[in-house]
Amino acid sequence: MSAQPHDFRFTAQELAEFHRTGYAGPFTLYEPDEIERQWARTRQDLLDRSGAVYRDESDGSGAANLCNYDRHLDNAFLADHITQPRIVDRVASVLGPDVLCWRSDFFPKYAGNEGTDWHQAATFANACGRPQIQWPRGAGPGGCLTVWCAFTDATADMGGLQFIPGTHRTMHYDETKRMRYDPERNVSLVKNGVRRGFFGYDYRELQIDPDWQADESKAVSVDVRAGQFVIFWSRLMHASHPHTGRTRRMRMAFSARYVPTSVRVYPGVSVVEEYGGRASLDRYATVLVSGEERYGHNRVARHTTKGHPFRRRP
Repeated sequence: MSAQPHDFRFTAQELAEFHRTGYAGPFTLYEPDEIERQWARTRQDLLDRSGAVYRDESDGSGAANLCNYDRHLDNAFLADHITQPRIVDRVASVLGPDVLCWRSDFFPKYAGNEGTDWHQAATFANACGRPQIQWPRGAGPGGCLTVWCAFTDATADMGGLQFIPGTHRTMHYDETKRMRYDPERNVSLVKNGVRRGFFGYDYRELQIDPDWQADESKAVSVDVRAGQFVIFWSRLMHASHPHTGRTRRMRMAFSARYVPTSVRVYPGVSVVEEYGGRASLDRYATVLVSGEERYGHNRVARHTTKGHPFRRRP
């Protein structure tokens, strides 16, 4: 019997709501016991960095660093994850049929860790000062779609997500400004009564108006259970709560980031520089997850078979 076709695309009503608020979900991808087993196995597999894209000693250190980027390119479970139809169909509903995954990264939060600063990203130049993604002039809003999947429960008291709906329409940060990497100074700063940081940076340094503050009275918290994911524009004002430490369990999230194939990825650069690290892009490639790649300006990898990571196209 042939496999039944899948269709997880947004309905017209769901798409309109996504454009209004800037986010959607949570949606269930894995059952809790399934993702618990998969993550336990994958966590061990990731200790082998022999095939990782970034392997240099200068790749940085800490929870959010370059060595945690793009492990979908060498890990079989993560390779399958970023191409899951429940994710890709919904992403293509927003971006169009031709879609690349250009980055993935992990976001652990341990008991007692601070929350993450309110922030937006349109070009991801925020830490390095140069655009990492570049939309064609006049062709789109900028930014990417982030698919944030909880590999463990991510409730408000464990460092869950916060959004300010509708804020994806206006950028409040100038990403061409350089933030200073100073983890000793910038971790756990108290901002509006909440301990927040941004992986060694103070995101407020990018504000266009130094006196502007995010309107937290309009913020919503989104509890994401293990195996669920949310989709949001990177331009949307988003943050996370501190991990209160009421449980000793860590929160682990995995983000995959998607753009149309028309977007240039790492235009004109050969290294990534952020979080105190520097890594060559020699082994890097985007991944075509939907449709066709007809532009030729990005290095593209292909998925071989289920259960295997990607191989870069020559």
